[in-house]
Amino acid sequence: QVQLVESGGDLVQPGGSLKLSCATSRFTLDIYAVHWFRQAPGKQREDISCISSSGTYYADSVKGRFTISRDSARNPEAKSTVFLEMHSLKPEDTAVYYCAAGITTQVTDCGPEHPGMFDSWGQGTQVTVVS
Repeated sequence: QVQLVESGGDLVQPGGSLKLSCATSRFTLDIYAVHWFRQAPGKQREDISCISSSGTYYADSVKGRFTISRDSARNPEAKSTVFLEMHSLKPEDTAVYYCAAGITTQVTDCGPEHPGMFDSWGQGTQVTVVS
């Protein structure tokens, strides 16, 4: 397992923007895909975006509104961060947002994955979109 720490969640009006951060090690980002999931009350955890050395992925529900990226830390032992920029937010985007990595399951490529494939999770950050 690896450490993942999310931040940036907030309360925002519809149409607004937020930028979430997921801090982890550069080693993790260089080897494994980092995914963003979200879970709304009463709903299943949804894989919405991913970044890996080979590319990115977006679920249809966020495509065109959300952008995933990472910083360019050079020191292999340094902390590194994955960002999720969210624009044109809607009330249905309200959820707890988690970043995750699958270390023992060797999730290295991007694509929709089941939450059970991930053994490392952050604590989550709440995003609330309300008028």
